[in-house]
Amino acid sequence: MIINRIPSFVYAINLKTLIYLFSAASDTTAKKSTGRRSSISKPEKVQLVDLRRANNCEIMLTKIKIPLPDMLSAVLALDSSVLDIDQVENLIKFCPTKEEMELLRQARSELYQRKILIILVTKKCLESVNRFFFLELMKVPRIEAKLRVFGFKITFASQAEDLKSCLTTINAATKESWKYTSILVKESAKLRQIMQTILTLGNALNQGTARGSAVGFKLDSLLKLSDTRARNNKMTLMHYLCKLVGEKMPELLDFANDLVHLEAASKIELKTLAEEMQAADKGLKKVVQELVASENDGAISLGFRKVLKEFLDIAEAEVRLLASLYKESGGNADSLCQYFGEDPARCPFEQVTKILTLFMKTFIKSREENEKQAEADKKKLEKDATKEAPLANKDNE
Repeated sequence: MIINRIPSFVYAINLKTLIYLFSAASDTTAKKSTGRRSSISKPEKVQLVDLRRANNCEIMLTKIKIPLPDMLSAVLALDSSVLDIDQVENLIKFCPTKEEMELLRQARSELYQRKILIILVTKKCLESVNRFFFLELMKVPRIEAKLRVFGFKITFASQAEDLKSCLTTINAATKESWKYTSILVKESAKLRQIMQTILTLGNALNQGTARGSAVGFKLDSLLKLSDTRARNNKMTLMHYLCKLVGEKMPELLDFANDLVHLEAASKIELKTLAEEMQAADKGLKKVVQELVASENDGAISLGFRKVLKEFLDIAEAEVRLLASLYKESGGNADSLCQYFGEDPARCPFEQVTKILTLFMKTFIKSREENEKQAEADKKKLEKDATKEAPLANKDNE
């Protein structure tokens, strides 16, 4: 006879008593008939989850130290005060795969139609994965998608703030004046005069050659000023430039003050900003997809949908603002490259700002070295003058 459904009263049976009584009787019968003790055949072992994965999952849950019901409640409430981003990412790693979910469903269905003992033994095995962790996760529709949305929500505010800061660094010149860094550099009369002086020095050195009447120079030529040394090997062309400017145009020595945000901008990679913008757009799309998909989840996702909808309204407005800033900063970055006669594709914003920053730092360093050398020369002259004074007095005597 085939029984497709186990009556509910069966679950009320005390199985330990049942097994103890009848396994003992079975042993007695076996001894009488065979003269040897026979043991009860062991239930079939069913391995539903890879042992190593189950062990790693157990370790992860031990570190989180949050009861499974509270953990799932926090996920459905998108409550970042209970779970942080590291914990959420760990939970994502141990979400049951499609294959695992199929195995669990099949095993649950097959074992239900077999001996109750096997069901209990299998459940006992699963308890090592902290109270049926995989089975509990499966009760939440699209649990992995919800966790990923949760992770995006947790990190969104800080990542959006970092991105906005980088874009503002490119666009903003000072807190008092909302000029753009690229415009500020182009409006710096001091920087322009420094560049004109460098061009004059280059033409003078190349006089009589085809390069002696240049109307401009490549931006990376600024880095060669420190490599070009004088015949006496005591100074570089950069030192000479600083000395010349100090003697003839001292008002230009502080040109670096016009470039207050240049160094910070030089540390920003536009490619990284583009990737972060794409990640924000992609994350937002995932939020919308899960919000739509969860419409049919029922009561389990009511709180989840409410919190997610509120977050979506805020995040969409923030991403629109970031997109506007990103477009603006991209235009300003290209404009700065073109101002120096460079092709943004070959000499992008990052390279331009790094060259200018290095030139600015080298100029300041060379100026300081000139001042130290001038001070040393002055002391030497004073010392020599002190030595010569007694000799002069003797001669006069």
